Amino acid sequence: MTVTPQLAQLVAACHWIGQQGWAPATGGNMSVRAGDGICLLSESGKDKGSLNADDFIEVSIATGQAAAGRTPSAETGLHTLIYRLFPEAGAVLHTHSVNSTVLSRVEKGPALQLQGYEMQKSLAGQRSHLDQVAIALFDNDQDIDALALRIEAYAQRQPLRYGFLLRGHGLTCWGKDVQEARRHLEGLEFLFNCEMQRRLLEKT
Repeated sequence: MTVTPQLAQLVAACHWIGQQGWAPATGGNMSVRAGDGICLLSESGKDKGSLNADDFIEVSIATGQAAAGRTPSAETGLHTLIYRLFPEAGAVLHTHSVNSTVLSRVEKGPALQLQGYEMQKSLAGQRSHLDQVAIALFDNDQDIDALALRIEAYAQRQPLRYGFLLRGHGLTCWGKDVQEARRHLEGLEFLFNCEMQRRLLEKT
């Protein structure tokens, strides 16, 4: 496989994600748009902290189909949905951090509302800590096609920006390229950590 700069950056991002402990036990999946109608998606069952370029599979964005004999991530349908919904999206990162997983269960509403944090400005288009950032929450589902349909229906009704949470599962986020997706992931994880600590302190 030809290693493009974006794929090289994605491999480096996967190693960094592994070092943070955000994709334990081969969990998570990452992808990059790789031209017209194609994305490169991490192969199922691989440790994300030790991926190399050959561990990414060409997948059709329109159909979700991969080359014969190789198994892409179980959440392939979510990656391809994001690339279809957002033509500007160039990379997608899905992680299983403790903070995103726990907050997704503690928050009972349709979105996790973040406000008052300076680090909200790590998200593209955010200019002030006074703005409210809503990270949509969806109930987890082993039927990825059905889950994708629910997410698509949500996105047709209201904005879906930066990423979303799956209850008891984790965070999926994206950006115009690997660098922006990585910044969104790091910024959101920092915000989730702050929100967890705030909620814990309020209970004491």
